[in-house]
Amino acid sequence: MGYELVIFDNDGVLVDSEPLANSILAAYLTELGFPTTEEESLRDYMGASAHRVRDLVYERTGQRLPEEFDHTLQERVSAAFERDARAVPGVTEVLGELSALGVPYCLVSSGSHARIRAGQMGAGLDEWFEEEWIFSADDVGRGKPAPDLYLHAADMMGVAPARCVVIEANPLGVQAARAAGMDVFGFTSMVPAEGLAGATACFGEMKELFPLLGLGA
Repeated sequence: MGYELVIFDNDGVLVDSEPLANSILAAYLTELGFPTTEEESLRDYMGASAHRVRDLVYERTGQRLPEEFDHTLQERVSAAFERDARAVPGVTEVLGELSALGVPYCLVSSGSHARIRAGQMGAGLDEWFEEEWIFSADDVGRGKPAPDLYLHAADMMGVAPARCVVIEANPLGVQAARAAGMDVFGFTSMVPAEGLAGATACFGEMKELFPLLGLGA
């Protein structure tokens, strides 16, 4: 295959967690006096870091979320992930093929390291990722749609951005990957192809990723 590093988004690509995470976020925002449905949370905040949620709420309402917002949200989401997170169907086969071929891969996420690990453990994917292959928005100054997180992951993995390919499931991630100068394959598990504008290609099932990556499975 032509790529030297495969970078996976976490929520919605590896772990089927976006509906769960956004239902918790919507309920918490509503509890704090900012009425939000799960559908609105998915539309407005999917793939966003807690800092971006804070900024968007302030832009729209002129009110700031409480100081403990990030910590409380992380605790609630992590607890739910440990109980209920599930792996995206077919993703272990992709990871297994990459491992068998010796192709490096890593994970990036707008979530904290604790949230990432909770989802990985709940979904039974933790055995596939060494700690040094996991990168969080907490590691950089700006989260998606800024390219910083993807550029940081490529740098830490020792691969030029142009030799990386990103697997993303949300528009913010596609924007970030393209801004980083990387090809990006959009997984249409949560957002239709037309909502992932800028993706190099889109696919709907993990088995369709094999030919895009040039894998033989």
